[in-house]
Amino acid sequence: MSRTARWPTIRSALRSGSGLTDLARTLEILERLTGFDTVSRNSNLDLAAYAEGFLTGHGFAVTRIPSPDGTKTGLYAEKGPDGPGVLLSAHTDVVPVDGQVWTRDPFRLTREGERVYGRGTTDMKGYAASVLALAGRAAKADLKEPLKIVLSYDEEIGCVGIQQMLARLAPLAGSPRACFVGEPTGMQVATGHKGKAALRAVCHGQSGHSALAPEFTNALHLAADFLTELRALQTDFAANGARDAAYDVPYTTVHAGKITGGTALNIVPDRAEITFEYRHLAADRGEDILARIEAAAEKVSARYPAPEARIEVAQYNAYPGLDVAPDSPVVAYARKLARSSGSAKVAFGTEAGFFAQLGIPTVVCGPGSMAGQGHKPDEYLELSQLAACDAMMDRILDDLTG
Repeated sequence: MSRTARWPTIRSALRSGSGLTDLARTLEILERLTGFDTVSRNSNLDLAAYAEGFLTGHGFAVTRIPSPDGTKTGLYAEKGPDGPGVLLSAHTDVVPVDGQVWTRDPFRLTREGERVYGRGTTDMKGYAASVLALAGRAAKADLKEPLKIVLSYDEEIGCVGIQQMLARLAPLAGSPRACFVGEPTGMQVATGHKGKAALRAVCHGQSGHSALAPEFTNALHLAADFLTELRALQTDFAANGARDAAYDVPYTTVHAGKITGGTALNIVPDRAEITFEYRHLAADRGEDILARIEAAAEKVSARYPAPEARIEVAQYNAYPGLDVAPDSPVVAYARKLARSSGSAKVAFGTEAGFFAQLGIPTVVCGPGSMAGQGHKPDEYLELSQLAACDAMMDRILDDLTG
């Protein structure tokens, strides 16, 4: 028999004498979620319809929060009496599989040994499946406080969806006493990540024949000088900026990811574009970093006398960081529920900072390893991690039933 098995084998292997185990029910949901191709460029409406039907079928009041163009939707769901309660948050989109070599269908849940494979199993449909499975168990429970659930969209392209949802989401969610954002942390409690801003610098020069190149201002020259200034800024942050040893890279970073410009070899380019970002510690304010970047653009522009020569810097997306005090009550609460003895900070961004900005005590905690499996071909989730997440969900339910 092949070591790689489809879902029916997973389900039959996880039956107890009285029916499906909790883990098998979570896997049953994960199979459905994995089957929806919710790469961020696609709609998530089919997945949202499934989740909405599941939640309403288990007694939750569900509110749709559509994207501005209506092609996607977030969900807010709640069950239980009025009160603070606990909020569980997951995103429904996944990263593309284009250019990756998969040995399995990325959008069909498969099992090999004690792992289940599929796009999003770790980031973060495994957690979302555990949340929905908890909702199913909560339907039969006597809740003393509400269980609140948020499913968002377009997290993978810069936390875009949650930003579009916030205006409607904030009054719905109220003031939970804790929020768990289930990005993969190996079920450790993560108390922080850097904030991020994405920017575009458009460099303007003069067009002309390359035979007379010195008589014109080459936009690529402005771009090269600006990149040099960005590198100098990075060097300064590494040498003199704030530091936080909890991060793998303990300082604020500046990174240029793409540069374009020019149309033909024999034409002096009059336009070049650089796409870049900064990821900053809480101690380095985003507005101060942006001011330094804009000053660098002005400095470079001033070197070129041509009236057309200039660099325009525009920020087109950003999300806040998360920085929770390790001795805060929400961290102690999360450690108790996750059976985690410590806490950490993660290198990747999450939606947690948005919930924290609403005044909701928030941590990041979920199954799987971002470094080990996230965004990779043959993405997988260890069954032991999913079981640990289910166990945390059971403790949350115990707490809400008092």
